[in-house]
Amino acid sequence: MIERFFRELCSTDFHDDWLRNIVSLRESQDLFDDLSDAPADWQTAVAAEMAAKPADFGDTPIINRPFEQARYCAAIRYPFDNWARSRYSDGKFGVWYGADSLKTSVFETSHHWLRFLRDAGFDRHERPVVGERRVFQVQCDGLLLDFRPKLADYPQLVARGSYDFTQRIGQRLHREGHPGLISRSAHCAGDIGAIFTPQILSNPRDYCYLDYRLDAGTITVTRQPDVPLMVLQAED
Repeated sequence: MIERFFRELCSTDFHDDWLRNIVSLRESQDLFDDLSDAPADWQTAVAAEMAAKPADFGDTPIINRPFEQARYCAAIRYPFDNWARSRYSDGKFGVWYGADSLKTSVFETSHHWLRFLRDAGFDRHERPVVGERRVFQVQCDGLLLDFRPKLADYPQLVARGSYDFTQRIGQRLHREGHPGLISRSAHCAGDIGAIFTPQILSNPRDYCYLDYRLDAGTITVTRQPDVPLMVLQAED
């Protein structure tokens, strides 16, 4: 079945953005708050630290600057360095996932967030559970295999209960060096990208911050600052 599936595939020359929705703490730590109780002194220390940095960042200034490097690692590099089992990975290599819209990213990540809470027993807490998330906009330029025309013939591509079929596909794509694929979300009508190499991803930009709040079997999603986005039933 896998061989027949690959013989029937077509490709899409993709040049557009994906949205990458990740867990992220909202508040960053102030590195100089232990030097003084006055916020003005913190800003002076920050200015002095920036003035002491080298002006020449090399041939790739965006990647080499500390702040931008942190953004690149969070938005692009992390899943390639921290392997995990997923729809297209058996845990022996990394796969980066992006969504075509904010709504699609919420449906995808809220499902996995809820599964994590249930595995950890947090969904049984009497008090609400809140998760903070950060959404990046990332440019993708590459020739991607397009799975969408084959969804009717291969419903295993969007099966929620088993990843066996898609992980076997992912193993071959990784082994043969294919850059990635486009498919339909398993949780809504949107599209997702599964990327097997960071070389086709670039230009990470902040898109928005989200709060996920699980309370009494309902997940409420809020786009900061305090803009209600959607409400999902926990069983979704």
